[in-house]
Amino acid sequence: MKKTLIIITSMLLLFGLDSCTKTEVTTTTPEYGTMTDIQGNKYKTVKIGDQWWMAENLKVTVFNDKSPITNISENALDSIWENTKNAAYCIYDTTLGALYNWRVINNIKNIAPKGWHIPSDEEWKTLEKSVGMQASETNKTAWRGTLEADKLLAKYQAPTENADYAFGTNESGFEGLLAGCRLFSGKINKQKNTAFWWTASPFNETEAWYRYIDAQQKKIFRQHTYTSYGFSIRCVKD
Repeated sequence: MKKTLIIITSMLLLFGLDSCTKTEVTTTTPEYGTMTDIQGNKYKTVKIGDQWWMAENLKVTVFNDKSPITNISENALDSIWENTKNAAYCIYDTTLGALYNWRVINNIKNIAPKGWHIPSDEEWKTLEKSVGMQASETNKTAWRGTLEADKLLAKYQAPTENADYAFGTNESGFEGLLAGCRLFSGKINKQKNTAFWWTASPFNETEAWYRYIDAQQKKIFRQHTYTSYGFSIRCVKD
């Protein structure tokens, strides 16, 4: 009888110790700041790894010498955007920032706020590695990584209960916005499930590198395309 009691008591102690064991969960709160462009627009910024990034899309409509960037509104004929030789932008939703063609980036007048610059393809790779992408993956094209897009994408509500969308965790604080794009043909893609950002890196005379996130994907798309597309811009600190 004594032996049975000892066994039962030992089991109770064992289960009791297990039930009291706590799992430590470590969460990191992003470090935020602010910066201001030449027009006085104030932006939220965030430190990711060793880089400081804008946590909002750029919306400035002039260069740093205050000369205007050509505004081709969403109501303009698509052909005007398609055929322009100017640095151009459009804004169809003020909360999402502006969509710019790559001629804005490739202009010596400079659009980035003082102390900041448009990130190169390599600087985007650094960001991707900071949120968990393997270095070997960053050099690939098309969809790369695992859950990195989720960490960059702002938190969105799924349009339907059963929508198979990532609708980000924003773990990094990047707060990626689904602003769509303006096609090289001039048509605006306003679908609120895609995000495109330019890099400052040309691919050839007519194409440049960019990044693309889709709410239905948890990976990040890397590719090059025509400079006449209209994409969002994020800046990184010098």
